[in-house]
Amino acid sequence: MINAWLAGAGLSGWKGVIGALLLPPLPLVALVLLGAVTLHRRRRALGWALLLLGCFGLYFVATPAAARLLAPMLLHPPRALSTSDLESLRMAAPNPASTAIVVLGAGRRELSPEYGMANLKPATIERLRYGLWLSRQTGWPVGYTGGIGHAQQPGPSEAEIATRIAAGEFRLPLRWAEGRSRDTTENAVLMAPMLHDAGVRRVVLVTHDYHQPRALRAFRGAAARIGWSVEFVAAPVGLHAPGPWEVSDFLPGGGAFLDSWLVLHEALGLLAGA
Repeated sequence: MINAWLAGAGLSGWKGVIGALLLPPLPLVALVLLGAVTLHRRRRALGWALLLLGCFGLYFVATPAAARLLAPMLLHPPRALSTSDLESLRMAAPNPASTAIVVLGAGRRELSPEYGMANLKPATIERLRYGLWLSRQTGWPVGYTGGIGHAQQPGPSEAEIATRIAAGEFRLPLRWAEGRSRDTTENAVLMAPMLHDAGVRRVVLVTHDYHQPRALRAFRGAAARIGWSVEFVAAPVGLHAPGPWEVSDFLPGGGAFLDSWLVLHEALGLLAGA
């Protein structure tokens, strides 16, 4: 796997650079420039084809339609947990100690000036909030996994910040906090032994829907390596409500571009074995 090769070569810190080169907008900008060069060399049909393809790609990835179409095709994300799902899970394992809710990190802010301290990014807060909400509904304990990402500045880890926010703002302390991991693979490798030693037999994995396939693969692989017999339940957040297509789905916007980028980022991560 590409991810294992990068780690073995000591190049894990370059994953962000590699992703920037392979994900929009750079490849599409390069396609437009290649089309312009081809036109200059009087290969008109090919030049126009490359130009139009690049321009269409740039427009398409900036529309809500892109993520809506690409996510089911590339990632097959799970559906949201329903009230009946939670009730079935409670009935299947009545002992709350045998089930753990694990929230995966999504990044931190080194400093939020309005608070005067480090903070979690909005996507991370969304995951943490849902994990704590699930805990209030079920009585299951919550763990958090997330350290300091590759090539980030030193400071408090995501887990340290999440511990502070969970106890201080949500009044619900974390049971486990793993703060050394730098990516999804390390989330799983470092968190799995902690849960195994605590006697956990079912893990409710909280992360965004687009990230669930890669997170589940990482945790199942980590469990297999230590011989841990455990059930994993996907608890996705950030899902878009289903509905009919609208004109606005084909209009570009910054948020839509980010959604498309995240879907493609996760697809690339799955392909690379990250």
